[in-house]
Amino acid sequence: MTDKGRFFSDDEEIIRNLKENKLVKRKTEEHLFNMHVYLVRKGMGKYSLNSDEAFDAYSDTILQTIDNIIKSRFEHRSTLKTYIYRIFKNKCVDVIRKKTTNKGNIYETTLISDMLDMISDPAKTVIQQLIYNNDAAILKTKLNETGKNCKQLLAMFAEGFSDKEIALSMEYKSADVVKTTRLRCLDKLRELYNKKG
Repeated sequence: MTDKGRFFSDDEEIIRNLKENKLVKRKTEEHLFNMHVYLVRKGMGKYSLNSDEAFDAYSDTILQTIDNIIKSRFEHRSTLKTYIYRIFKNKCVDVIRKKTTNKGNIYETTLISDMLDMISDPAKTVIQQLIYNNDAAILKTKLNETGKNCKQLLAMFAEGFSDKEIALSMEYKSADVVKTTRLRCLDKLRELYNKKG
């Protein structure tokens, strides 16, 4: 009984702190991330994912958990540990599903390049340049909308800086925190791309 009460009180503290000010929230996010990082090894062993896939599944899990807690979707039907494990398991299954599905979608990705092959060389170059310029302009606009920190972090990552180098430069606590933040920034960027207009 005492164990159950202890876990419940820990969960309650985490939930409360995730709804606090930025500093408390950020420290709690780091604590939550570090608490269950052993799941990365589990993803590699049980689901045969490579280290990057397992780490991404784990980072997505923590981001979704934090988001669900902040939006009051966590209903206390289990401990936070069990809840996180369930989400992680689903994320791993999603990765496996995506890998097997993508094998069948190889032809879809070549559609634009096939169309460009049918166009004469000078026209092709102009069309490619237009596509590139349009994409670059959209990307620049959407990057600005993610906020100053996300824009800087994603720009540094695109330039080839490692998570460790970004952590030092931007004063993050660790490379793991940078990776989690980067995933959150990419999610934000994806949402902005999916918005109409």
